[in-house]
Amino acid sequence: MLMEEVHQLLDPGYLPIETGYYRLPNGQMHIAALTRMPGCKGKMVDWWFGYMDNNEKYRMWHPKDHLTLEWDEHRRPGDYIGASHLATQYHGDEIRKGKALFRKPSDFFDTSKFEKAKVGAVICATATDPEKNVQIAQIIHFVRDTEFGCEMRSRFWHFHGNEQLAAAVMRHCIEEMGYLADFLPQLYTKEKVTK
Repeated sequence: MLMEEVHQLLDPGYLPIETGYYRLPNGQMHIAALTRMPGCKGKMVDWWFGYMDNNEKYRMWHPKDHLTLEWDEHRRPGDYIGASHLATQYHGDEIRKGKALFRKPSDFFDTSKFEKAKVGAVICATATDPEKNVQIAQIIHFVRDTEFGCEMRSRFWHFHGNEQLAAAVMRHCIEEMGYLADFLPQLYTKEKVTK
């Protein structure tokens, strides 16, 4: 799927590849990962990105791969859109730094179609290499609410990636979203009740 075809995520059912990676005709690596999240809803996933504001919370999301997280001055409590974070994490055996600028879903989608498509949240980001100051990827975590909870259909468009990096990104995404699915319902209930 080319970035320009991302609106296909709004269609019912599933696309031919929901988990996997391949090279697109334009040379980019496209990476997909489907995570089913029982007991979660899209609003919880959106809340998580606004809640995750320090290293401890970032490491909860992937205790092995996640190392450090630092937000810029544009982040407001509970809100991440328009802000960037600098993350240090493992991709396979390699430690990488990446800066993610979080963008509005309306930059990529016709949000008037969200209700019909049962969209619970869409997390969008542009990733850059902070040392070279070049864009390296577009990222979309498309969350669709279901009867059992929700499902996250993650998509990455890596501009300069190879198969080794694509495999590492896919594995990492499957693992971190699996961790999130495990703890998010209880954490969300606890934090929303106590605040």
